[in-house]
Amino acid sequence: MKKSLALLFVCIMALASVLGGCSGGSDDKNTLTVWAMGEEGKKLNQLAKKFEKENPDIHVKVQAIPWASAHDKLLTAVASQKGPDVLQLGTTWVPEFADAGALKDLTPYLDKYPNFKPDNYFDGAVQTMKSDGKIISIPWYVETRVLFYRKDLLKDAGYDQAPATWDELKDAATKLAARGGKNLGIDIDRKDQITPFIFAWQNGYDFKMENGKGNFDDPKFKEAMKYYSSFFKEGLSSTTDGVDIVQAFKDGQKPMFISGPWMIKILNDQAPDLKGKWSVAVLPKKETNTSSIGGANFSVFNSSKHVDQALKFINYVSKVDTQLDWLKISDALPSRKEAWNDPALKDDPMFATFGEQLKNTKTSPQIKEWEAVAQDLIDALEKVNVGGADLDKEMKDFEKKANDALKK
Repeated sequence: MKKSLALLFVCIMALASVLGGCSGGSDDKNTLTVWAMGEEGKKLNQLAKKFEKENPDIHVKVQAIPWASAHDKLLTAVASQKGPDVLQLGTTWVPEFADAGALKDLTPYLDKYPNFKPDNYFDGAVQTMKSDGKIISIPWYVETRVLFYRKDLLKDAGYDQAPATWDELKDAATKLAARGGKNLGIDIDRKDQITPFIFAWQNGYDFKMENGKGNFDDPKFKEAMKYYSSFFKEGLSSTTDGVDIVQAFKDGQKPMFISGPWMIKILNDQAPDLKGKWSVAVLPKKETNTSSIGGANFSVFNSSKHVDQALKFINYVSKVDTQLDWLKISDALPSRKEAWNDPALKDDPMFATFGEQLKNTKTSPQIKEWEAVAQDLIDALEKVNVGGADLDKEMKDFEKKANDALKK
């Protein structure tokens, strides 16, 4: 289907160039159309108004699109060439829309807009900026995963600090689960597509493709899946759904979990009695303590008639001061490395931990089939962790299914 999308895009572009119709963005030469997703889309107008004050000749029209419908809306925009001038993309979507030819090459503008240069950004985020050697998106905000833990309960288990290695994580989880009753050692989200790959990266695995196949037969990948699954096999993490993580963390039933920066505000708001009893730490390491990096990027729609204005807008939201302003508005973490020198981040222990983790991150494999492959892995692991299936067999089945998807 995605190859058909790319072909359809090329055909429509050729027809549009002949007929001169169906251009992206607004017909008003002074109006810049921006599509932004979810809660960020609802708040982006606050930045847009500030941009307009600095650029009074440009009017920014922000359209907030729910994440649930965003992907289909973007596919329609690509096919019809009736899209925005600037679009926000989740980092896992960038390869698909780049492959379809929907994103303008920003490489020629790096000298004019130095904020776009890759060396401004964390190494993991840089991986999301490029396609076929071209810069096609600019990181707007980032997120990574760290370990949230109950300091008091870990201390009772003999840990004055968060576990720092795989062995310590397993030992701490085992001791915490030994409290009995409904108590577990750690919560590992079985539905989260990136978590198994985090463990694989930490074990020294790096995704590679050769002759149309992924290297899912790498012993380091298989060893990491065995470690991941062991938490469920040994009863240290739940194999059932339905318990709210905030309540379970508050009750001590799930005293450790892996999550992102959004959980800081959620815990502060919903579990205020835990103040001083919990903290965050960089992930435990095997060969490395690599975590994932996600977030959102801005791109220019390839058919935009307002490229200069679009570049000015993306340049504005990429400035360090603007990103720090956006942090106050949305709690979203800055993509610019320089912003992390600001006291608001480096002097806050929670934020500083995320800043430290961001130095050692990887993005999901930049292939358009990524989400389908990742879901195939989750499905295979679910058969093992919940259904009791054989891990080696399920990994072999997954390997075949993933490689079939990669050949399409």
